[in-house]
Amino acid sequence: MTLITEQSIRPADLMSQKRACVIADRNYLLERRDQWVEVSCPACQETSFEAYGDKDDIAYVSCNACGTIYTNPRPNLTLLHEFYSQSENYAFWNEHIFPATETARRERIFKPRAERLDQLCNKFEIQGGTFLEIGAAFGTFCQEVDRLQRFKQVVGVEPTPGLAATCRQRGIETRECFVEQIEGQGFARTIAAFEVIEHLFAPQDFITTCERLLEPGGLLILSCPNAQGFDVATLGLQSGTFDHEHLNYFNPSSLSNLVEACGLEVLEVQTPGQLDVDLVRNAVHQGRCDLSHQPFLQSVIVDRFEELGKSFQEYLSDHCMSSHLWIVARKR
Repeated sequence: MTLITEQSIRPADLMSQKRACVIADRNYLLERRDQWVEVSCPACQETSFEAYGDKDDIAYVSCNACGTIYTNPRPNLTLLHEFYSQSENYAFWNEHIFPATETARRERIFKPRAERLDQLCNKFEIQGGTFLEIGAAFGTFCQEVDRLQRFKQVVGVEPTPGLAATCRQRGIETRECFVEQIEGQGFARTIAAFEVIEHLFAPQDFITTCERLLEPGGLLILSCPNAQGFDVATLGLQSGTFDHEHLNYFNPSSLSNLVEACGLEVLEVQTPGQLDVDLVRNAVHQGRCDLSHQPFLQSVIVDRFEELGKSFQEYLSDHCMSSHLWIVARKR
């Protein structure tokens, strides 16, 4: 496995430049606190929780029943839709970061992801029909899926106007809306949503919509942060995944149970992440994490990184301990 580095897909200079956009986006939400609401657990609907901590004036709690971490209170659905339509951060990604890193992202993320999709389709006998990617962003993955020539139609769903325009310019059939706004049922043979569900006000409604849009026997593939994965568990709120956009932090069990509750059969749970070790190592070098009281991790992550880092990342990925979670499910 060739490991991805954080620098290759998130160049430090560009990430520094976009910080003003991130602050503007966060302030957009914080200045509208009167439109935030209390919610139950997004995975199991339990109302009992414990405080997990606060970061940047956002409160995170942990569900007492299933261990899902989530923001509570959170922006309501209307405010979230308005937020994504005007996001300065997403505009910066579209205009600067995605173009600058597309070659690295294509080779290290999207081609391997398309190959993994192809393998799953072979395994579960999926061929032809419509492939729907929810959250198509810059359109690179749709292009890679189209190159597989497995599906008759490849469609991207992207609600952010600038990104949707980019997808169309790149020749991708694009629906500029939230997936819940798509009418009809049973027309998609495969639906994929990578790093989407953690952004959503109501994940249960999202998965129920996916179930409606899938053909019987069709596949749903979801990815998101794993709250029990190595870098999230090690860094806690110091992990970069905790930000104003991410509302839900599932774990393999809680997301599986939610998917099953929405009428789908879970086929596989994977954590194919490649960044855990690099993220924790960078946090140590930046002074955001101290491993001196954990000599084993200090040895693997820092002192003997060149020797052990790759093997340790492979171990995390192979044993469902990475912070990048995949769920593969089928419509019954």
